Amino acid sequence: MKKIKKEVAIGIVVIACLVIAFLGVLFYQTEKTRNDMARHIAGLGRDSPPETIEGLKTAIKAYEKQIENHVSQAAKIGIYWKILASRLQDRSLHNEALEALEQAIYYTPEDPALHYLTGISAGIAAKSQHDFVGLDNPERQRLFVLSEDAYLRAIELDPRYLPPRYGLAVLYIFELDRPEDAIPHLLQYLEISKSDTDAMFLLASAYYMTEAFEEAVAEYDKIIRLTKDEEKRTRAQDNRQTVLGRLYG
Repeated sequence: MKKIKKEVAIGIVVIACLVIAFLGVLFYQTEKTRNDMARHIAGLGRDSPPETIEGLKTAIKAYEKQIENHVSQAAKIGIYWKILASRLQDRSLHNEALEALEQAIYYTPEDPALHYLTGISAGIAAKSQHDFVGLDNPERQRLFVLSEDAYLRAIELDPRYLPPRYGLAVLYIFELDRPEDAIPHLLQYLEISKSDTDAMFLLASAYYMTEAFEEAVAEYDKIIRLTKDEEKRTRAQDNRQTVLGRLYG
């Protein structure tokens, strides 16, 4: 019995060694294939480049499968980073989310949603940078600049993508004291989402802060007319009276 157990144990060890060896060979072959592909493609442009387009197509065709696999893997990695960033944001881990978003943007730089998410996390992270010693806070300013830049890039990639316009307006009005810069973005936002009363409140605030009192009153009138939320209607009516007080003294 002991002899049988010993033989079984030896067999398990042998099998484990064979599996490890197989995986090692597989890894080596995969890396070798990638390296060979890279060297060959690099060589196309350095040592003996094909003279015709057909020649180039023929030279690459042999490596097409590896190239497709690489592209597919890169796309998946970008998606995983995006999912990770979103989950970190859900847990309010915005500094970590920014690191994940940087990686995601590396793989898919023209995804407007990634830039929008970057704007959110950068803005929130900036507000957590406190000036404890009474000096300028360059990190806070850097994060606000990052937030603005990310929102603008998202809008540049997709002008009809509304969330970054809204986020940028909030940033301009409440964080950067630039309400005049929020107005055109909110107007464009409301051209598409015509009944969004939250955006109207923002626009009315921007008008009020820039002393465009008549325009602010007009926005509050729209809210009062459109909203079915009694709390919003009451708030709009109160704000309207405040603006009229400033308008007519």
